[in-house]
Amino acid sequence: MGKTTAMRRLAALLRTREAVGFTTEEIREAGTRVGFALETLTGRRAVLAHTGFPGPTRVGRYGVDLSVMERLAAPSIQPTAAPGRLVLIDELGRMELACTPFRDAVQALFDSDADIVATVHAGRDPFTDALGQRPDVEVVHLTPANRDNLPEALAARLEHRGPDEPSSA
Repeated sequence: MGKTTAMRRLAALLRTREAVGFTTEEIREAGTRVGFALETLTGRRAVLAHTGFPGPTRVGRYGVDLSVMERLAAPSIQPTAAPGRLVLIDELGRMELACTPFRDAVQALFDSDADIVATVHAGRDPFTDALGQRPDVEVVHLTPANRDNLPEALAARLEHRGPDEPSSA
C-alpha cells in the first residue's frame, strides 16, 4: 500500500516540527522479500526480521529479533525523547508488537500529550484496535487514491498545529 513511503515522505516534508521515531522497510534478495529492517529517524538501523533468523519468536516465515525493538524502537518513541516533537511510528504490526517493552512504550506514548502518526497493520489486533477507538485518536486510511497526497495533507496539519498547541493523537 505504501505506508513506509508515505511515512518517510511525511518526515521529509516537516519544516517546523522535529520528528522522532522509526520506519521499517523490506529487505529483498533477488527480488524476493526475505526480511525487514528498522531505522530510527536519527539513522540507527538494524535487521528486525529475516527468513534466516532462528529463534523462538516467529511471525510467518520470519524470525524476529525482538532486541531491535527494545534497543532502537522503544527508546526512539519515549515521550521524554520527544518533548514538543512529533513521533512517527512505522509500524504497529505483529512483529513490532511481539515485544512487550515496545508495546508498553507505545501505550505510554499514547497516554502522553505527544503528537503521534503511526501506521498500523490491516489485521485485527486487540492492542491496535483499542488505540484506534480512543477519543483522542483519528484513524485515517491510506488508500491508492490518497497515498500520494496524504503526506502533504498531514504535514500541513501538523505544521499548522505546532508543538505547543494542545495534542490530539
